Amino acid sequence: MKTGLVFDKRFALHQMGEDHLESPLRIIALNELLQTRLKSGFTIIEPRLATKEEITLIHLPDYVDFLEQTKGLDSYLSFDPDTIAGPHTYEIACLAAGAGLVAADLILSKELDNAFALIRPPGHHAESHRPMGFCFFNNIAITAEYLRRQKSVKKILIVDWDLHHGNGTQKAFYSTPEVLYISVHQSPLFPGTGLASEAGEKEGAGFNLNLPLSPGKTDKDYLYLFQRIIEPVAGSFQPDFVLVSAGFDVMKYDPLGKMELSAKGCGDISQVLVEIARSWASNRLIVFLEGGYNLKELQNGVAEVCFRLNGTKCQELPEPLCPPGLSEEIKPVLKIFHRYWSEAALG
Repeated sequence: MKTGLVFDKRFALHQMGEDHLESPLRIIALNELLQTRLKSGFTIIEPRLATKEEITLIHLPDYVDFLEQTKGLDSYLSFDPDTIAGPHTYEIACLAAGAGLVAADLILSKELDNAFALIRPPGHHAESHRPMGFCFFNNIAITAEYLRRQKSVKKILIVDWDLHHGNGTQKAFYSTPEVLYISVHQSPLFPGTGLASEAGEKEGAGFNLNLPLSPGKTDKDYLYLFQRIIEPVAGSFQPDFVLVSAGFDVMKYDPLGKMELSAKGCGDISQVLVEIARSWASNRLIVFLEGGYNLKELQNGVAEVCFRLNGTKCQELPEPLCPPGLSEEIKPVLKIFHRYWSEAALG
């Protein structure tokens, strides 16, 4: 597989103040990874700045203009206690938004099969009119809308396995059947959205699927959900392109979460998504970095996902057996899924 890694050291220029958890150290850690374990077998892709026209596919022009006014400020502008713009935030947010667009073009031209956008700031919490949750522009949503409107891609699957629900991505596509959004996240937790009952509206009813989970889920829990629920639903939807919000805050030692995934677990669920893309989307898949704040675990998880993307560590996955306790927890959720997608497993 031809796998591109979209990366730029400039992502470290965005800062939200001293000791902020979402810090430039994340990019420094990823750069170290690129110089060591990921030094060969991948194509390093330079991102570009997304244009205002591209960003306003998702975000309101007034919001984009307001954020642009933070360029070059001597101080920080706090939108909320977690989301703070510094003097370089606008430019670097545009660069992060453009990373997926570069990857999409290279994949559509068949220069790449798939890609991983190793970017910051993350994006899936950002809504049309505001930043939140460390996010300023919704990188994955901008790429999805770019594919729909400018590249005539008909059906897009977005799978979000960040620890937190992607409220911004959900809102962007809540009423369209052309984008199937599936989120697996810890609940209750910030931002307070992502209930199973939030299943889409109007023509988009059934095309927004949430799997809220209690803390403590392991590799086996996630792999079962991806093999027995997400993969069959994706097969019924038959996407033309697969986009992934990958949050490594689901890993065992992350300071924000209480999930217990290992690097191998992140790789296994990514391999399921690679197989979905191979089956239905001519391999076309882009992974977007979202959360992940334990730097060692971030490196390990990202490396494992990258090796599954290029096929060097793909392995035969075990038969999907439902771990004890998971079946009862997800039964109420799957009753909602089954209104629209009978292919999803139940227990």
